[in-house]
Amino acid sequence: MVLTVEKKQKSNVLFARSEGLTASNTNYCPGCTHGIVQRLVAESLVELGVSDNAIGVCPVGCSVTAYDFYACDMVQAAHGRAPAVATGLKRALPEALVFTYQGDGDLASIGMAETVHAATRGENITLVFINNAIYGMTGGQMAPTSLPGQITQTSPYGRDVTSAGYPIRVCELLSTLDGVALAQRVTVNDPKNVRKAKRALKKAFGYQLEKRGFSIVEVVSTCPTNWGMTPVAALEWLRSDMLPYYPLGTYKDIKEDS
Repeated sequence: MVLTVEKKQKSNVLFARSEGLTASNTNYCPGCTHGIVQRLVAESLVELGVSDNAIGVCPVGCSVTAYDFYACDMVQAAHGRAPAVATGLKRALPEALVFTYQGDGDLASIGMAETVHAATRGENITLVFINNAIYGMTGGQMAPTSLPGQITQTSPYGRDVTSAGYPIRVCELLSTLDGVALAQRVTVNDPKNVRKAKRALKKAFGYQLEKRGFSIVEVVSTCPTNWGMTPVAALEWLRSDMLPYYPLGTYKDIKEDS
């Protein structure tokens, strides 16, 4: 009789779901970078040891169901009002880490007043801003960040700057305000930029823990569904068209500028 001995190879876990996320699967479209950014936010909170003391605020948009995905406390805000809600939470619970997670239609259109005034007051909160140059959840309308000539549901012949004006560069705008501690633009289109984005998020959360004031991390992102592209083509359009108009970089850093 021949005995067969099976050797079990020890396997090392290379990647696992962050403890900062729930077991729920996200419902984002294929190729959308929301899922990457939400994972980076969750990982950053866990690695900083503040996940149990964090409060996220999500308004209306593709991230409206983010309360299903984050393991920390979450609050739902009305469309555009996340910075105002976050301000109230932070003032009531100053030791909590409070962040918002917003799209461009929400943050830079209906919520622009809340964004600018929270920034100029130097509210000690962190905004995570997803800029995919279009309204996502509501059907693909032109957003304040849509590029000149970009075709959307409400600009079928392309954005005409003579009637619709020019896109708003949020980081550049907010960097002029004295209350802003950090304004940085990143993207997550490749592994190198994913690592840079995570460092930016951890820096922004760290500045809040140090009570330095308002911080925003803008993530240039894709929306293959409403752009009418494949995920691969969307990443290429991000590189060729979006990044020249929205250059990556740090537009204000209170530590580096001092």
